[in-house]
Amino acid sequence: MRVLTQAEAAARLRPDDTLAVPLGPGQPGAFLHALSERDDWQSLSVFAALLIDFYPLFTRKGVKMLSGFFGPVERLLRAGGHEVHFVPADFRRFANLARTMAPRVMATAVAPPDAEGWLSLSLHAGATVEELRRCGRDPERLLIVEANPKLPRTCGLLPEHRHALHVDDVDVLVESDRDIVTLPEAEPDAVERQIAENARRFIPDGATLQTGIGAVPNQIARLLADGDGGDYGIHTEMFTDGLMRLYAAGKVSNRKGSFDGFSIATFAFGTRALYDWLDGNESVRFLPVDQTNEPGLIARNRRMISINGALSVDLMGQIVADRIGEKEYSGIGGHEDFVTGAAFSEGGRSLICLPSFANTPAGRVSRIASVFAAGTCITTPRHQVDVIVTEYGAAELAGRTAGERARALIGIAHPAVREALRTRQHELPGIPAE
Repeated sequence: MRVLTQAEAAARLRPDDTLAVPLGPGQPGAFLHALSERDDWQSLSVFAALLIDFYPLFTRKGVKMLSGFFGPVERLLRAGGHEVHFVPADFRRFANLARTMAPRVMATAVAPPDAEGWLSLSLHAGATVEELRRCGRDPERLLIVEANPKLPRTCGLLPEHRHALHVDDVDVLVESDRDIVTLPEAEPDAVERQIAENARRFIPDGATLQTGIGAVPNQIARLLADGDGGDYGIHTEMFTDGLMRLYAAGKVSNRKGSFDGFSIATFAFGTRALYDWLDGNESVRFLPVDQTNEPGLIARNRRMISINGALSVDLMGQIVADRIGEKEYSGIGGHEDFVTGAAFSEGGRSLICLPSFANTPAGRVSRIASVFAAGTCITTPRHQVDVIVTEYGAAELAGRTAGERARALIGIAHPAVREALRTRQHELPGIPAE
């Protein structure tokens, strides 16, 4: 292993090269900014997802980003005409895609080495952990790690899933003391608070929880923390401040039937308080995404409750969670994996939460649509969907006919559009009035 400056490490990439970095909080920020100082790129392809900073690298001529999940930065870059392309795949499949792509250079953020030379992968295991190790073992490839003492040292599950790299497997180490990007807790508005209240009734004592990002999942966690129930387990893709709050309330037992005694996640993103709490915390274990998001493993948990969002749902029960019209908005992530896993868990339920309306430049638009336009990309098909929750209630779709599903969804749409939806329902050949 060689210790280099950021500029020296950036110079190790060729003008024509391939690079991969992890999703979000696993990204080596100082190194990516050092790469941004170069302007000699001929054809640099960068595989990444959910950028957490605006890196000028992705505005440079000759640089192309292939993203598995869009966030605000990707949307801004795309709107600016830069080469940012979405790669359709769920989070779990990116573990296989990383192996197939086998980029020549890989880079990741780590905590500084411990006394035995282990570099904790800190806030992210995700889809890159095994490919990072393969890269380090291959003399034709280059593994760069950015060590930052402000990153928490987190744990995996030995012996199979050590959440760390060893200095002996690393080609280049660079040091950074940049502040770690945080995600402030989103405060729910009145609509989001009501959605959380409506979802809460589907979560029994002893449930195993998966929560996504946003104000609604965090508000649900608040309700659980402040309520009378408990004995919860956690098996989630993303570990959040809301889940930390459940621990503080003494509500987490992790007697869930799979990975008992530990909360399971593949990455964490939240406040500085969350990162400090995770530092050295052996009750939370980080596993590769092909473990956390494997539907069969998810289903082994007792009373698995998955809580996710969506952008729109039609009267058939089809879910759009990652696109607005023709534009990619976010990504597929683990949405369908947890919907599937919860369905096969004993006592499990899958909750898809969304407001009844969206505010757009053209005015308010119902998120419950009669039918999607031709060419719409479906994130989760109708046969996977269990419960849809809005501020007006919950529509339980599993096991219901097409007509019953449509009527249940109309019942939780905004009152101003219900009659129009009923009229449209009668015109749709696939949804009989019954």
